[in-house]
Amino acid sequence: MDPNVRPESMERITTPALAEKFIAEQVAAIKAQVGDKKVLLALSGGVDSSVVAALLIKAIGKNLVCVHVNHGLLRKGEPEQVIKVFRDEMDANLVYVDAVDRFLDKLAGVKDPETKRKIIGAEFIRVFEEEARKIKDIAFLAQGTIYPDILESKDGVKAHHNVGGLPEDLKFALVEPVKLLFKDEVRVVGKALGLPDNMVYRQPFPGPGLGVRCVGAITRERLEVVREADAILREEFAKNGLQGKVWQYFTIVPDFKSVGVNAEGKRTEGYLVVLRAINTRDAMTATVAEIPFALLSHITDRITHEVAGVNRVAFDLTPKPTGTIEWE
Repeated sequence: MDPNVRPESMERITTPALAEKFIAEQVAAIKAQVGDKKVLLALSGGVDSSVVAALLIKAIGKNLVCVHVNHGLLRKGEPEQVIKVFRDEMDANLVYVDAVDRFLDKLAGVKDPETKRKIIGAEFIRVFEEEARKIKDIAFLAQGTIYPDILESKDGVKAHHNVGGLPEDLKFALVEPVKLLFKDEVRVVGKALGLPDNMVYRQPFPGPGLGVRCVGAITRERLEVVREADAILREEFAKNGLQGKVWQYFTIVPDFKSVGVNAEGKRTEGYLVVLRAINTRDAMTATVAEIPFALLSHITDRITHEVAGVNRVAFDLTPKPTGTIEWE
């Protein structure tokens, strides 16, 4: 039987009991595969890699080495949450790499979206490789591959390599405990493993992170505007019962300023923050979520008063098609 094909008899994991059964099976399978050897994992803080980390910690404890690379393009509070959950609460063997300056220096002045993506992807591999070489006796590489990744790769829709591009001497045997699960099942398992809700139900987040939401050439100032505005948007959606009901919501900051006026009647030049909130089943098409106008007004008021350098907020009403979900 092909290990990358989900058996037809495999029951869909929808309940805590089924999740616990899966966890027990995978812990036993990991122990049998890995033994007393070390496993390396790139831990982003997304649900897939977080669930894999929690499973491996349960199975092999400190023999799992998690590497969390902070490239400066994560959302507000995410690096801190990874450290809190995995190092402080789960006592994981966690290597935290502050690579913010390294990434942002490489991205300085780069406007083309695809070039930005390539730089971010290539630099991540380089940082991960450097950290992997510092750690002795690694025998396995764990990855948060899930079943849709396998299906899309087979169908030629897209190539999925969570840590692809490592040199030949770092080609470790793979440990992929959730590779036959769908995203909703991964979330049920994550909940059963005790991961916090804001990690388990984390929205889809692009690989290049906020780098593609800071439109055009990334500056530290605009990156901070995107991060702070996004935090306000997420906080207000959670407070108003929209978290989990709207598929994805985030902020974008284009690379131009608009004219405004402050409370003293003086002219200002500030950034525009664009709010995006969409619903979709498959991400191939998307509709705009209907957000109450009063809430949009409140979010606008908070962003323009709490985020330095912003004087205008807009709401993107474009479905897919014609617009893609992300702006870049």
